[in-house]
Amino acid sequence: MKILRRLIWVVGGLAVLIAVFFAWVLWPSRPSPAVPPPSVSAPREPLAYEPPTYLPSNDPPSSPTFAPTAGATPEDCQAGGASTSAAPVNAASLTTLTWAPFGRDEIGWEIYAPHVAHEIQTACAPGSNRFAAALARWQGGHGLKSTGTFDPETFKVMLVRWHRSRPFVKVNGEGICPGAPSAAMLAAAKPEESYGGKTIQLRPGALDAYRRMVAEAKAAGVVRDPRTLTLFSGFRDPLADAARCASDNNCQGVSRTICSAHRTGLAVDLFIAAAPGFGPDSSADPNRLAMARSGVYRWMVVNAGRFGFVNYVFEPWHWEWTGEPMLPGVPINSLPQAGSGNPGDPLLTPPPTSSPPVAAPPPPKARPPSKAAPRRPAGS
Repeated sequence: MKILRRLIWVVGGLAVLIAVFFAWVLWPSRPSPAVPPPSVSAPREPLAYEPPTYLPSNDPPSSPTFAPTAGATPEDCQAGGASTSAAPVNAASLTTLTWAPFGRDEIGWEIYAPHVAHEIQTACAPGSNRFAAALARWQGGHGLKSTGTFDPETFKVMLVRWHRSRPFVKVNGEGICPGAPSAAMLAAAKPEESYGGKTIQLRPGALDAYRRMVAEAKAAGVVRDPRTLTLFSGFRDPLADAARCASDNNCQGVSRTICSAHRTGLAVDLFIAAAPGFGPDSSADPNRLAMARSGVYRWMVVNAGRFGFVNYVFEPWHWEWTGEPMLPGVPINSLPQAGSGNPGDPLLTPPPTSSPPVAAPPPPKARPPSKAAPRRPAGS
């Protein structure tokens, strides 16, 4: 009897399981609502847009302090994971490094500090731990040893990146000098927009972008001198440039070149600042340093790209608009080469001090023409 009862329990359990299974399979289910296929014309949710973050510069010496973007968290400039020795090395080399980044001797790299800080995305001073840590991360991400210390090798990699952001350099690298616009393709700046009332012409798009940039700079409070950001050079006629190269013999590719970006109507020279005794376009180191220390230049380094402008870092005043393509050009080696073969640049020499007149030396003997190939221009 005990065996029979167990058998009945087993058979009953199996019957219940079978009944549950069939009920689950055969029970009518509610059909899910049909989902219409996506329409190609259906409106899409716009992508979120975050405006560029303004990073104020804390590079020494002190300059006007700019408020960071609302809601942004200030950087802790003493924090960082770089070697503890990197920060003092950077602080010292900022004014003592002996090097030649553009083919002539320079001391210190403070002139380029605003660009370096913007490249590595920090607002902290070069002598801070945070700057060293940001530099170390950048170095590691670009195939360099992550030392956190600034050196010529690091700058060289940065300089290539900055040059490549200039379409004019890209075209030059292909051996082409861009074409010049006709008079009908140019627009004139207002007298109050030019330095000293000069007549300045630009392509209309570049002029409009310049005006919007200046308006925002004024709103940001970085324009304190009425001359600041006024134009002292825009479009330059290629024939006039060639004549000046020949007469001044200073088109060696750093501060002047036989193929100037100004021929495009897209390049501007702006009044940034000027050291005592220098003009706004003097490339003497004291003058460039005065510009690099100015609040308006640091604002430009961070913000000008939003308006389409890129800087030739050797010249803080020279900016090129990238908002429209350059015109078809000609091979660089087809241009007049006068003034491009001999080293030396009068603009690099500070103004002479008062001293007794010195008798002029006898004129040098004429030298035979050089057979060396002309140097490819890389400047403005």
